[in-house]
Amino acid sequence: MGRLTEKTIDIDDILKDKMGDKSKFVPDVLVSWLKRIVHQKEVNDFLWENREKQGVEWLDACVRYLDMTLEVNGRENLPDKADGRLYTFVSNHPLGGIDGVALGSIIGRQYDGRFRYLVNDLLMNLPGLAPLCIPINKTGLQSRSFPAMVEAGFHSENHILMFPAGLCSRKQASRIHDLPWRKTFITKSIETHRDVIPIHFGGQNSPFFYRLANICKALHIKFNIAMLFLVDEMYKNVHKTFRVSIGKPISWKTFDNTKKPMEWAKIVEDKVYELE
Repeated sequence: MGRLTEKTIDIDDILKDKMGDKSKFVPDVLVSWLKRIVHQKEVNDFLWENREKQGVEWLDACVRYLDMTLEVNGRENLPDKADGRLYTFVSNHPLGGIDGVALGSIIGRQYDGRFRYLVNDLLMNLPGLAPLCIPINKTGLQSRSFPAMVEAGFHSENHILMFPAGLCSRKQASRIHDLPWRKTFITKSIETHRDVIPIHFGGQNSPFFYRLANICKALHIKFNIAMLFLVDEMYKNVHKTFRVSIGKPISWKTFDNTKKPMEWAKIVEDKVYELE
């Protein structure tokens, strides 16, 4: 079988899908640069070597491939998998990729793969990850199907893993911190009677990444250019140790009418950072 038929991530195809006939006007040098930035060859080699794996087994393979050491504190706060209840796991999002892989590996092993998370539609290109995902299109305008996807996730028989900030953390006032958390996890957890488990993931991307993100913000560039560098940032974080802190469950009944859902979201966000 020719090597080209084994590619899963193909920048040429992605450009054609997103740009149509206009993709032929993209300079070859820019295409080559994009392939290098997203580590197309390395990623495809990994995907091909692990093509038979899916779900948690695939996530575990990613953790080994990236040589991640995960120091998990508060594992005793994870509810018993046999208690018959469903939960919403929420975390900060410092790395924009491998933090999701690591947390999926931890939670997936704890609950025998019975979890799902909401992810960027680009990640649906990863066959091993796809079975665990409820896709959300965030590469353009907010997808009209977003509410249906959220409904499908929260009304399923799976636990939910979410990053309520949506995008990965940014450098703000000399510290690495999430963008404001959205309220969806609060409203849907109340509706489906899911207690919320706060998780803090310790880690950060390179200074270059944060400078780029802040420059784009200052220039009011709407396209998330920093997202293009997340795979490159992933490879900068290989062979590292990450601290994962799991907090005590917060009852869905806590989120009463004394505060607005957005205010409750901020309170949970603060609790996550208290675990740091």
